[in-house]
Amino acid sequence: MAKFYITTPIYYINAVPHIGHAYTTVVADVLARWHRLRGDEVFFLTGLDENSVKTVEAAGEQDFEDIQAYADSMAEMWVGAWRLFNISYDDFIRTTQERHSRNVREFFKRIQGREDIYKGTYEGLYCEGCEAYVTEDELVDGKCPLHQREPKLIKEENYFFKLSKYRDRILKHIEANPGFIQPEARRNEVLSFLRRGLKDVSISRPGLEWGIKVPGDSTQTVWVWFDALINYMLPRDYWPADAHLIAKDILRFHCVVWPGMLLSAGYELPRQIFAHGFLTVNGQKISKSLGNVIDPAYLIEKYSADVVRYFLIREVSFGQDGDFSEEKLRTRLNDELADVLGNFVHRVLTFIQTRFGGKVPGGKIDEELEAELCGRVEEIEKLLDDLEVTQALERIIAIAGRGNEYFQSHRPWEAVKSGPPKAADCLLNCINIVKTLCVTLQPFMPSTCEKLAEQLNLRITSWGQAKKFDIKAGHPVQKPVILFKKLQTQNPSRQEGLVSIEDFNKLDIRIGNVVNAESIPGSKKLLKLEVELAGERRVAVAGVAEHYPPKELIGKQVVVVVNLEPVRLAGIKSECMLLAAVDGMKISLLSVDKPVKLGTKVE
Repeated sequence: MAKFYITTPIYYINAVPHIGHAYTTVVADVLARWHRLRGDEVFFLTGLDENSVKTVEAAGEQDFEDIQAYADSMAEMWVGAWRLFNISYDDFIRTTQERHSRNVREFFKRIQGREDIYKGTYEGLYCEGCEAYVTEDELVDGKCPLHQREPKLIKEENYFFKLSKYRDRILKHIEANPGFIQPEARRNEVLSFLRRGLKDVSISRPGLEWGIKVPGDSTQTVWVWFDALINYMLPRDYWPADAHLIAKDILRFHCVVWPGMLLSAGYELPRQIFAHGFLTVNGQKISKSLGNVIDPAYLIEKYSADVVRYFLIREVSFGQDGDFSEEKLRTRLNDELADVLGNFVHRVLTFIQTRFGGKVPGGKIDEELEAELCGRVEEIEKLLDDLEVTQALERIIAIAGRGNEYFQSHRPWEAVKSGPPKAADCLLNCINIVKTLCVTLQPFMPSTCEKLAEQLNLRITSWGQAKKFDIKAGHPVQKPVILFKKLQTQNPSRQEGLVSIEDFNKLDIRIGNVVNAESIPGSKKLLKLEVELAGERRVAVAGVAEHYPPKELIGKQVVVVVNLEPVRLAGIKSECMLLAAVDGMKISLLSVDKPVKLGTKVE
């Protein structure tokens, strides 16, 4: 067995996972699953970067006094999101774990022992969004191009890493190994950066309470990027990594700083670093401030995990920038998954059920077709080896199209009348094409392929099964079940930004009565309210403490959304949400102008 070790970036926990995070993670999962199916020994690592200043800020915004409690609550959300996406990681690293802290301290001391760390003073620009030091030539109109904010000018005493010492070795390695950084445009970007020269880099910050302390100096905290990169060394038995998957905004950390750290510490460099483009939403960068963050859980509930996985890889060529929209997702679902793949599978299985009693008929294998399919599968292998996952999926869906053509051209519904052998030949070959699709799609759409394998009455255990027409006459198949249901695309006459009445009706908004209200210890903004509805009470954690004394709220009728997913705020489970008008700094809870029965629905 060959070894295959793949990683995603470790994600900041200052926000919930969105579709951009899912994109990288799904691609990594596809590659991990494919290598397992091929028989390789796979280790797939993902996780969270929790030692960030952003973590402290987000905990404060959410009124968590205990930062670790905030980190724990966010980790639960991330783990839950990847469970919904059927992500098959082998380990989930959190940088607040002792095993990671121990790794960082050992790595730091190892570099320190090479005399590659010294103390000095940093004076320059620091972008709080990137949590990184920046130079004037990296700014656009004086602002960080990623976060659209001006960096701070700081002067502080730090520990520095002699990154400049390793500039020539890094440059030589990249030039000698064209596949080390991909795509080629990213490789050229890094080469250009290195050829301009390299400075030493600060690897600590003074005065930070949160994070890993510098060994032997408790006044300094290890810089979050130096700390985070070392997560990849956790599974030492699998190092070096075969593929680091990252987004292009963290290219220099992974392709310059990380190789320098590894060379200093005496470790091999990773085999490949692949930096993909940005995923936008309706043409705009994903941003909380723009309000275009898409919750993966919403998409999965509406379309299924496999449909979203398929769309992310099929729509956006891996390595390039790409755009997400639900309308495009529905089009792919309808035109490719339902009309091409689902239609072919269903018509083949249905024909075998209705015309041949649920057993594959005896016929002749079309050896020319079998050789063609084997060649197509080998082409897909090469594409996946080269991390060209979008092109690989395109070739797989083309096999479904080829199956439809074959079925249509042989017209088994007519052949079965004139002579069953011709229909039997067609169905025997088509059921083997379905099996090829089931195997090749398994890394991309695992749940769908599990259902399809049940209908085929087969166990998918290896990639090699895709290359052989080895389903024989008499093999029983199960009653077909529709794999994909078509969805109506958006009404083209509807104005952008408007929602349908069906969407509005999904909200369950009712009138409730506040029966208890109390302050939450340690929180200036939040109150814990008990709201009585029709025969039940629910807890609501509301950010109105600066606008309403608790006693003033008791007995007040309020407007409440009751079918939102519960969330934990300040460690308390909030089971409903009060509606309010927000006018600048003023908040006014929505109510009714006359008393109504509790639980009355707002329509």
